[in-house]
Amino acid sequence: MNSFVPQNPTDYDGVSRETSAGAHGDLLDVSRETAPGDPQGPVSRETWSGEAPAPTDSAGVPDTPLARAAQAAMAARGHGGPWPRPESCRVIGVANQKGGVGKTTTTVNIAAALAMHGQRVLVIDLDPQGNASTALGAERDNQARSIYHCLVEDEEIRKLAQPVPDIPHLWCAPATIDLAGAEIELVSLVAREARLKRAIDAYDTSELDYIFIDCPPSLGLLTVNAMVACDEVMIPIQCEYYALEGLGQLLNNVNLVQAHLNTGLKISTILLTMYDGRTRLSQQVAEEVRSHFGDLVLETLVPRSVRVSEAPSYGQSVMTYDPGSTGAAAYLEAAREMAHRTPGTGR
Repeated sequence: MNSFVPQNPTDYDGVSRETSAGAHGDLLDVSRETAPGDPQGPVSRETWSGEAPAPTDSAGVPDTPLARAAQAAMAARGHGGPWPRPESCRVIGVANQKGGVGKTTTTVNIAAALAMHGQRVLVIDLDPQGNASTALGAERDNQARSIYHCLVEDEEIRKLAQPVPDIPHLWCAPATIDLAGAEIELVSLVAREARLKRAIDAYDTSELDYIFIDCPPSLGLLTVNAMVACDEVMIPIQCEYYALEGLGQLLNNVNLVQAHLNTGLKISTILLTMYDGRTRLSQQVAEEVRSHFGDLVLETLVPRSVRVSEAPSYGQSVMTYDPGSTGAAAYLEAAREMAHRTPGTGR
């Protein structure tokens, strides 16, 4: 049974919990539990290991210390209980051509939060920097097969996906440095814009509830592949002035893909990140984004948090590194909103 440790009223970033994005309760003292390896990707654990699956409760949520920590954090704010599964697998590209807006952090932590609440989630790291792979503890050495081999050599995603330690139901198709050359190699290939879509279409997505594609901070062939492959685009927006400057170009490119390559593509979710309630600028940016995009913007504001920044250096998401931090609580709440919304409607 988890023990509760009184939390210092000031978070690690020096912001009072009461003045950041809502009160988030106590810090949870969570023990680590390691999930077994899965060489074949997101299939049932009985199939690939011969072992019994992680125990679950009556709602199908994994009964592990980390899952219990996530549920306790949500229950403290009145949001306990199971999260609904989508009718079919949601393929979501997380994109923003501006770097440093929390795109990879959002991808990793939203995916982890959903998996902790019983959803089956695959993260595809399409960024040559491989930060999402690092944060999820994926193998990225020179011998590892990566999403590069899927795009260029038609490798199956199932064979590339690695289970994420400590979080059942979460897998990562990693990126390696090889992906840096994929932009050039894709130019000469047939249907170069649809290589990732073809790989996802060949995958039995009935085994998954969500696929998140972490896009690079550019608008090259890798990002186009992501937008052609996905049904929805999620845009993290940093609550600073410069974050709004490149947004128009991103929206224009989404419109171009809609018109010529993927008519079903839509912007479904916008998440405000790095929010600092002490500054008037953050409040103004949040108000401007909400006035323009309306219900597409999640109610949750993700505050600045040192714990969120520290987590990847330990090969973890903040959901496992410090489940009781303000950052973890915010991403849990954002994931809950996404799980309960009808895609693209904001409701």
